Amino acid sequence: MTENNESFEQPNIADKAPAVMKLSPGEYWWCSCGKSSKQPFCDGSHQGTSFQPKKVEIKEESTVALCNCKQSNNGVFCDGSHVNL
Repeated sequence: MTENNESFEQPNIADKAPAVMKLSPGEYWWCSCGKSSKQPFCDGSHQGTSFQPKKVEIKEESTVALCNCKQSNNGVFCDGSHVNL
């Protein structure tokens, strides 16, 4: 039997703290693999993995906490999961 390693692929922990930032209205692409050098945003480092960036749409200027540990159960937004790492 052959194992599919991609289904067990885990993201890199980019940081154990969220990226708290003020974002202007627009479309952003959040890094889900943890390999991007432009955290928390995608730089294409996921190529060749099973990960895909997640679209974040900001409707009005706001301060957000984007997940950097890649373990959040709240999508791209921090839910405090980094506290348990």
